[in-house]
Amino acid sequence: MYVAVKGGEAAIANAHSLLADRRRGDRSVPALRLDQIVEQLALGVDRVMSEGSLYDRELAALAIVQARGDLIEAIFLVRAYRTTLPRFGYSRPIDTADMLVERRVSATYKDLPGGQLLGPTFDYTHRLLDPELAAGADVAQPLLRETEAQAMPRVSAILAREGLIEPDGEMPQDHVPGDITREPLEFPMARDIRLQALSRGDEGFLLALGYSTQRGYARNHPFVGEIRIGEVELELDVPELSFAVPLGTVRVTECQMVNQFKGSAKAPPQFTRGYGLVFGQSERKAMAMALCDRALRAKELGEDVVAAAQDEEFVISHSDNVQATGFVEHLKLPHYVDFQAELDLVRRMRAEYDARENADMLKDKKEAAE
Repeated sequence: MYVAVKGGEAAIANAHSLLADRRRGDRSVPALRLDQIVEQLALGVDRVMSEGSLYDRELAALAIVQARGDLIEAIFLVRAYRTTLPRFGYSRPIDTADMLVERRVSATYKDLPGGQLLGPTFDYTHRLLDPELAAGADVAQPLLRETEAQAMPRVSAILAREGLIEPDGEMPQDHVPGDITREPLEFPMARDIRLQALSRGDEGFLLALGYSTQRGYARNHPFVGEIRIGEVELELDVPELSFAVPLGTVRVTECQMVNQFKGSAKAPPQFTRGYGLVFGQSERKAMAMALCDRALRAKELGEDVVAAAQDEEFVISHSDNVQATGFVEHLKLPHYVDFQAELDLVRRMRAEYDARENADMLKDKKEAAE
């Protein structure tokens, strides 16, 4: 075993060297710069920041380069780095009503106070490969025009005026939000903890679960009440000061789903909500998060739990792609001792099985001869 360990160390060192070589690729091709990734692969950067729970575009870009474009590996790197950072405090809750909006769409009302803004979106593109991108063609400057600031009330507020949607509810004064990066998960969860887990959950997993709810597994017909993408300001309360200190702005995507609800013994028929909020521009993730959030509120709303998307422990325990990757990929690491034990057990069981078969065969022959 000692010789194997020493040989393994040399092999690992050589594997790291080969990995670095493959990461760099053809030396005649210019190396990627971080600013290129930040500016031109922005949606990949946003996903790494969101699921890595760290808002830093350059670090996310560095992780993408180091991971050779494997976003889950990049998320792992960002989370590991995050654990080394000091924590000075908690910022105030962001107010998305005051967002500097870049994109705002609603599937429920065509004419909204403040208007709809398409912003940068793939929604109306033809999904045809553009060879001009490969040729490095110049891109025209976008059309800019001056507009007056307009209030953009949420769709939920419009429905609330008629009493047609569940109220926001009041946060208890003594409630301290949990922190899943410092405290172990416990079930059942408060909704704020659950939303944290969903926010940094794997986009593909949540997308599949959200899709399942639309196909009839925990049917809750959804409407996109509103999606907003834009910049919001972060503020920090400092004990020595009587006012909050601005820390800067972050870009976020917020989605509010409006879902049907037939009512219960305690609540009249009304619309209910599903909520999603993630770093950067990632409306598919925010929508999937909102769908899963609504599905996971089944018990709260007195609905039957009949589908995977409604099972809190199933969803949250399997939504973390770093944990899932570790558990799946550890299978390719050495399991020599475990396998030898299993091999010995199967051999003994097989020998016992063969012995029984031979005994039965001899018995049958004896009975036939008599």
